[in-house]
Amino acid sequence: MHRIAEDDAVHRVAGLPGEETPVGLTLALGRLRALGAVGLRVALPVPGHPLGLCGPPEFNARALEAEEAVIVTGAGLGLVPETYEAGPEGGAAPDVHVEVVWRCLPVREAPPADVPSLGEAERELAEALREATEVLSKLDVAGAGPVAQAALAAYRARAEAGRQVLAPGYPPRAVRVLELAQRVGALIDIAREAGGDGAEHGAAVSASEMAARAEALRPVERTARRAQVAAYNSAVEERERRGG
Repeated sequence: MHRIAEDDAVHRVAGLPGEETPVGLTLALGRLRALGAVGLRVALPVPGHPLGLCGPPEFNARALEAEEAVIVTGAGLGLVPETYEAGPEGGAAPDVHVEVVWRCLPVREAPPADVPSLGEAERELAEALREATEVLSKLDVAGAGPVAQAALAAYRARAEAGRQVLAPGYPPRAVRVLELAQRVGALIDIAREAGGDGAEHGAAVSASEMAARAEALRPVERTARRAQVAAYNSAVEERERRGG
């Protein structure tokens, strides 16, 4: 539960069958298990790319707006987060608490859209990493503004931390794929920030150059998101292959 909520104040599930009011995560997960849930799949859709979704339209629309969702396999249900901030208006960060309501909706029991196998994701990521690095190397990141410098420093710190990215029990390839996908994602963020609003004059780029860069990075970002979903969902995929 702690890994799900992290620093958020409250996580609740609303619309759960058999519950008239929102309930906490512990009760919700138990109820989903009783309803036939055998696993949870992550979806990371964005407009134009319904990654990991399986319908129907109402669920897809909510998931696309949130750009994330969870598919409860075996129960025909899905969860979409709705985030709220509570606290005094204009208050400092410590005074603002984030509350998340997971909206429970029916979903189709169908294969999720555009999710590759771990092997496919790993092969695609190798090429994506080369493309992202090439775009980044063309930028004067060292001369960019503080936002890009902070992003680069944060990426390096995460890379050196050797953090655990998946729970125990995931296949080693899933850990490797997710770490690489996160590395590609960090490089994309850095490339977008460099030369943006926070860039110094030496690294400034025109609007047309920024648009061209965004266009070049779009397929790389798509690959990284597909790989993340493949890694997160690999435990469920493996269980289904074994008939468990």
